[in-house]
Amino acid sequence: MNNNVEFNLADEVIMKKPHACGTNLWTITRNGADIKIKCNNCGREIMMDRLEFMRKLKKVIKNEKTSS
Repeated sequence: MNNNVEFNLADEVIMKKPHACGTNLWTITRNGADIKIKCNNCGREIMMDRLEFMRKLKKVIKNEKTSS
């Protein structure tokens, strides 16, 4: 399991399953005990607990603004 993955606010993430609109690229809009992500295609926001998020996460794409 990928428990040591680091992610921050405004990072883009790729989830394992695509959203109904066809994309699996999301942006983190809230980071805490619960994680809120926003679909980059249709703008839908979904909130889930951290454990569920870690299970469904495939890859983290660092945001250029926060990584410098």
